[in-house]
Order: sequence, then C-alpha cells, then structure tokens
Amino acid sequence: MNLTARQHQIVKFIHRYRKRNGLAPTLAEIAVELGISKVTVHEHIAQLEKKGALEKEPFMSRSTRLTRKMQRELEKTLVEQSRYVGIDEPDVEEPEELIFTEGETIALPLVGEIAAGRPLEAMEEAEAMDLADVCQAHRANYMLRVRGNSMIEDGICDGDYVLIEKRDNARDGETVVAVLENNEATLKRFYRHRRKFRLQPANSALKPRIVDKVEIRGVVVGVLRSY
Repeated sequence: MNLTARQHQIVKFIHRYRKRNGLAPTLAEIAVELGISKVTVHEHIAQLEKKGALEKEPFMSRSTRLTRKMQRELEKTLVEQSRYVGIDEPDVEEPEELIFTEGETIALPLVGEIAAGRPLEAMEEAEAMDLADVCQAHRANYMLRVRGNSMIEDGICDGDYVLIEKRDNARDGETVVAVLENNEATLKRFYRHRRKFRLQPANSALKPRIVDKVEIRGVVVGVLRSY
C-alpha cells in the first residue's frame, strides 16, 4: 500500500494505541504524539481511508481501525524490519516541512558519496548546497554524490546528486541508501526476497545482490544532474 512516511507513522500509532487501550486515539492524541496539528491529522486520516488503510465502525466514537489488508501489511513489515541490522521496530522519522517564499533558499547538507556499483564505505563530509532554484526539496534531509553506473537505467548517473529522505524502512521497489553488515553503503532498489533482501541495480549488465541483513538509511526522493 503506497503510504507517505507521515501516514505510515499515523497507522503505526493507531495500531499500537488500539492494542494497548482497545479503542482508537483521538485526533488530538495523534497530533500530540506526532507534533502536528489536528487539521493535518484529519486530512491524513481522510486520505488513509481513501487508500483503504483505515476504516471506521459505524455509529461508534473512537472507532478508527486498520483494515485487514493494512493490518497484514503492517505486521509483515514489522517482522521484516526486525531483521534489519541493529533495528528492532523502528519508527519512521518525518523531516520537518520546509516553507519558503521567493528569495529564500533551501540548503541541504552534502554528507558524502554513495556507490551506485560496488559498495563503498559511507562518508561524512558536510557541505551545504542551495536547492531553492532547482527543485522541490521539502521531503529531503540530505544529499549524496553518486559514484558508479549501476543505476543508470533509472536515470541516476555517475556524478549526479541524490536527495535522500531519512528513513529506516522502505517499500519494495524504492531506491534506498543501504548499509551492509560490513558498514559498506550502496544505492540500489530494495526488495524483500523470500527471507532475504534483494538489492537490485538499474543496469541490465549487472546482477542483483542478495543479502541476509541490511540497514536502510534513507530513500531517494529526487535526483540532481551533475551537468
């Protein structure tokens, strides 16, 4: 089910709250938990109902619950996440919304390079880059410079910059910053593969990598050309 990071947070909170208390949280309780307004919560709840993730029992208050499909999908995701390196049951971090007007800038930290090919050790080189006149960067937390050509069929080339939303889980098919057990980082499409994980390159000349454990550090939400 295609949910945003914030919607996934709301679903998980409702799931945990109902397990503890036997009824759904109020809009105010969700708003306090996530640090957002009740209006924003109401809008997300409406969207989640349209997507088939939530439903309400008729003629009952505080009756919002996960649909059976969403319940199965969430439980499966939590089981899979328990096999990530160093992660038990992570909560999705939602980046702060960036609101700006004409003349203002958006700057994201360029924190290093990421291999789109052979994995390499993640780097931590902070350097701010202004994106206000280039793209909508409201979802991104940081950038990485790409090294390698394993993602060229997705339009991600050597020397490009990828905008990363900081998350510790991903849906099948998303392009992720994946850190392996030896602390090597690589940029690949992420898939659950039986009881393992498949890191899929977007280059027909290369083979996917199947691993037992992987840690997700973020998901690609944009690409900046290097030329």
